[in-house]
Amino acid sequence: MIIFDNKDRQKFKASTSVKANIPYICNCYKKMRFRKLSLEELNRLSIKAFNELPKVPVILVLDNIRSGHNIGSAFRTADAFALEEVVLCGISSTPPSAEIHKSALGAEESVSWSYRGNSLEAVRELKERGYRIVSVEQTLNSTKLQNISPDKENKFALVFGNEIKGVDQGILDISDEVFEIPQFGTKHSLNVSVSIGIVVWETVSRLRKI
Repeated sequence: MIIFDNKDRQKFKASTSVKANIPYICNCYKKMRFRKLSLEELNRLSIKAFNELPKVPVILVLDNIRSGHNIGSAFRTADAFALEEVVLCGISSTPPSAEIHKSALGAEESVSWSYRGNSLEAVRELKERGYRIVSVEQTLNSTKLQNISPDKENKFALVFGNEIKGVDQGILDISDEVFEIPQFGTKHSLNVSVSIGIVVWETVSRLRKI
């Protein structure tokens, strides 16, 4: 459907020739070709509908993430891709939190979460429950993100570490695999919330073959 703005509508009415109207029709099409979708058009789920939605078999484990804003961003990413759960560990703050809510935008209310005081123990529990432990870190023998091939028969716990220290070495020692985001600049360092978005997208897209 083509929607005219007032200026184009006046020009359209002023002309009686279909041929003469073509430039105005084309101009309106160009304007509407990439029109932003309204909130209603996004078909956003209610929290109740989200809770009933089948989840992607991926859990985010946040190993001593100090920033509430980064934690909130993790919740928002988990909501966007319908992940099973967020496990908050150690010094990671938990909802309710104004700082978490500021970046989560309410996703902390839709996504399941739990808290564990010790990150290593939390990861061991997940391993015993059959989750494949995948830490995201820069290590020897890591798998570069473009080369990952997660098996759809598995369920995954993606571990993201502290903003300064990274993933605890004890967790790396019991990980089944390490994913690494290739980087080409001078820092070789990404904000953890950015890393979460990149890795979750790559993992989910392969699991769902998007």
